Parts: sequence; C-alpha cells; structure tokens
Amino acid sequence: MLKDEVLKLKKEKDIVILAHNYQVPEVQDVADFVGDSLGLSRQAAKVKQKTILFCGVHFMAETAAIVSPGKRVLIPDLEAGCSLSDSITIDQLRKWKKEHPDAITVGYVNTTAEIKSELDYCCTSSNAVNVVNAIPKEREILFLPDMFLGSYVSKITGRKNMQIWAGECHVHAGITPADIEKKLAELKNAEFVVHPECSCTTPMMYDIASGSYKNHQVQILSTEGMMKHVSKSDSQQFVVATETGILYRMRQQNPQKTFIPASENAECEYMKMITLDKVYRSLYDEKYEVKVAKKIADKARIAIERMLSIS
Repeated sequence: MLKDEVLKLKKEKDIVILAHNYQVPEVQDVADFVGDSLGLSRQAAKVKQKTILFCGVHFMAETAAIVSPGKRVLIPDLEAGCSLSDSITIDQLRKWKKEHPDAITVGYVNTTAEIKSELDYCCTSSNAVNVVNAIPKEREILFLPDMFLGSYVSKITGRKNMQIWAGECHVHAGITPADIEKKLAELKNAEFVVHPECSCTTPMMYDIASGSYKNHQVQILSTEGMMKHVSKSDSQQFVVATETGILYRMRQQNPQKTFIPASENAECEYMKMITLDKVYRSLYDEKYEVKVAKKIADKARIAIERMLSIS
C-alpha cells in the first residue's frame, strides 16, 4: 500500500513531512505535522531532521527554507503555486513603494520570498490586526496583496491611512455572501467560522466585528484559529468558510460535531496538485528542492521575524 511505503521511506531517510490544512486527506494522513503555513514554518525551524518535505504551495516551502537556512526543503510539485501570491510582482511592489516613500509595507505571508525581502513586516491572518496596531498611527501603511484581509484589518483597526493592494485568492474570493446567506438560513443553530480572505466578510463586516451575524455566532479566524475554536466551542454545528480541505481534520478531531462547507466549490487547485503518489516520488528521488538565494532570504527573514515577534 502506497501509504505504508511513504511511512517506511520517510523513516528510513529521516525526512519530516509537513502538510497544510488544505491538503488532500491521504497526504494529511502521512504527515508528521498538519497546520497552517505559519505553524508549519515554525515546526520546520524546530524539527531535528535535516530534510523537510513540504506538502503545500511554493511560497510556504520558501518560507520554511528562509526560517531554516541549515535545512533542505523539498516540495512534491514545483508547479503548486498560489493565485494570491501571483497577484503582485516585485516590479509592481517597488513602483508602489516609490509612490509612497514614507509608508510602512505590511505583506501577508502568502507572498514570494522576493516580495517578502521588500517588506517591513510580514503578517498572517491571525496576527495582521496586531501587526498593524504595532505601527505608529501617523505612519501610512501599504498592505498587500489580499484586499479582503486588508479591508478587514482596516475596519477593525480604524486605520484611515492604509493603502490596500487589489489582490485576491481565487478560492476565498469565490465564497460569496449569497453562499453564506443560504447556508445560515438552512441551519438555524450553526456557528459560522470564516477566514478573513473571504469576499463574504466585506458586506458583513460591521455585524461580524460585534461577534454575530443574523443571530448566528461568528468568528473570523485563521485556519489554525478555526481548528482551536471548533474544538473548544459548545456549538455542535459549524458552517466553515475557507478551503474545504480543512474539514477533514476538523471531523477527525471532533467526530461528534458537524462541519458544513460554506461553499462546496472552495477547492484550491494548487493545493490539490500534491498527491500521495507525488509525495512518494519526492521522497524516493529526494526532489524538488526549494532554494532561496541568501541575499533575498536574509532580507525576507527580517520581515518574518518581526511577524513572529508579534503574536
């Protein structure tokens, strides 16, 4: 059985497997750690193994390589990209910075290493509000690349001097307010957990900020925040607005609770490019290595470390 072969091979070669919450179930099943991109990068830095097989998209493997310069990072498919990461180029960022010479740049972790090397701060969906609040109120902020996360942060922090890049994740942008309305109307007792990258957050922003929406409890959370919340919550039924891959882990860890996707179509084609067969080939041939040039990695690490210091 392929699963057994993978488990045997990673042990023989002393390779640790990290898998993102959005990976297919059979890939999550062979991983040593499953989590969000930030949590997995932290694991990468901590593990004793010298080789990491990262089952996620390319920018995540790059981040792991940046925070673990002494380790080798492999990815099962080099084509596993990210529509959000692709929504800003290095030339566009440099031009934007020139237009706002005194601004502080804050970039979501869902960006390439090259983009990170041009940032003052990185942030994740779980600490974006805290990162922005840590910057003096009078300083202009350039926030990139996700416009929905940016709008959310701007509303919550009350910042009037925040410029937001018009990028989006094709999966989260596709979860519409209509999807949410329909699900919540059908499920009277469901709690609603939503990722701040979703386009559905914008029209509901003020209601959601107060913790409820049309008599439903609502939480805006990162993927790892969602995992923690659903296990602690007294609710028995949840509508989950993010990529559907996370439902597998939620159901595994909370078998007595019910999890319904806000949209069944919320699937990331890039995350799903990583298959168990590709994981096996990657282990067997020890390919494909993700490398970040030292000059870029050293600059990017500053922005990442600032992010890690703000919880």
